[in-house]
Amino acid sequence: MDANIASPAALIGDPTRAAMLQVLQDGRAQPASALAWAAGVTAQAASNHLAKLVDGGLLAVERQGRHRYYRLASAEVAHAIEALSVIAAPVRSLEIPRSPKARALRDARCCYGHLAGRLGVKVCDALLDRDLIRPAGDKRYAITPEGHTWFEDLGVSSQTLRGARGVARPCLDWTERRHHLAGPLGVKLLAAMTQRGWLALEPNGRAVRLTTNGARALLERLGVSLEDADQAAA
Repeated sequence: MDANIASPAALIGDPTRAAMLQVLQDGRAQPASALAWAAGVTAQAASNHLAKLVDGGLLAVERQGRHRYYRLASAEVAHAIEALSVIAAPVRSLEIPRSPKARALRDARCCYGHLAGRLGVKVCDALLDRDLIRPAGDKRYAITPEGHTWFEDLGVSSQTLRGARGVARPCLDWTERRHHLAGPLGVKLLAAMTQRGWLALEPNGRAVRLTTNGARALLERLGVSLEDADQAAA
């Protein structure tokens, strides 16, 4: 029997709920008030939409005291939203970025815990070019012996990573239409880069800022640079 894709499609198809889901693509939990503001609706309307998303299995809710925080229910939900973004009509502000926010999102952003955008694609390409990871079939990457050493040097214990869908896999980037690195390895890599001060997660939104130290380190270690974007690292 075929899966009933109509149910999640109907939930995602509502513009308000779609906006909320896209806000949560960075993997962080948000209160209903923040999601209401992002979607441009009242608190009561947001509560109704969030209840439907939770009942439909697209969101999970965490309670801390009297507060509720919402996050995507799983990585599969994040991948589905990212895939829909790929086939959606191009967003002109991202294809030809004009505002600082649009440029920041296209250059680097968080995609459910891993690095996406132009920087994410460049990092993934560099890891492949240097034979630190390799395509392994079934939409997965394998870490090479040289790769294990490289990641260990960065503080990522790649030998201990586990994942039902593999420790590393490609994720089609919705602005670049190319793959960035996903899976447990992608999550650990973003965390390591953040801990080293190479990247800084913006407090609001999905944008990730490449720092001066990060620009230098990525150029030295992977030959990766964003200078061709005419955006200096800060």
